[in-house]
Amino acid sequence: MSQPTDSEIKKILQEAKTIAIAGASDKPDRDSYLVMRYLLDRGYNVIPVNPAYQQILGKKCYPNIRQIKEPVHIVDIFRKSDEVMTIVEDAVAIGAKTVWMQLGIINDEAADLAHDSSLNVIMNRCVKIEYNRLMHD
Repeated sequence: MSQPTDSEIKKILQEAKTIAIAGASDKPDRDSYLVMRYLLDRGYNVIPVNPAYQQILGKKCYPNIRQIKEPVHIVDIFRKSDEVMTIVEDAVAIGAKTVWMQLGIINDEAADLAHDSSLNVIMNRCVKIEYNRLMHD
C-alpha cells in the first residue's frame, strides 16, 4: 500500500476540520502536546484521546475514539505501533476519513484494515511537519 502524494495530503489537511489525537498528553515536552497546540493554533477542532486525562489544553479528553460523538476527519495516532490496531478499528467504527500514524509508527496490518475500509492512511509521518511543508502556498 502506497502513501498518499503530497497533493493528496494537502487536500486531506485542507478538508479536515476535526482531528482526534490518540495518545494525547498534557506534558508540554511531549510531541503529542506540541502537535495538538500547533493544530489548535491553525484553527482545527482538536480532540484529545487518553483515558488518563479529563482535559488537555482546555479541551475535553475522551478515554477512547469511540466515545467521540462528533464527526472526526483525521485520527492522529501517538501510540506504539503494536497498540495501533485497536485505534484504527475505532477510527473505522466512527467513520473517520483518515488515520495518521506519527513518525516512527508503522503497523501494516492496521494500515491495511484502514485502507480496506476506505480510509486514507498516512504512516510514519508527522502532521505538524507535513502541514508546515505543504500548507504555505
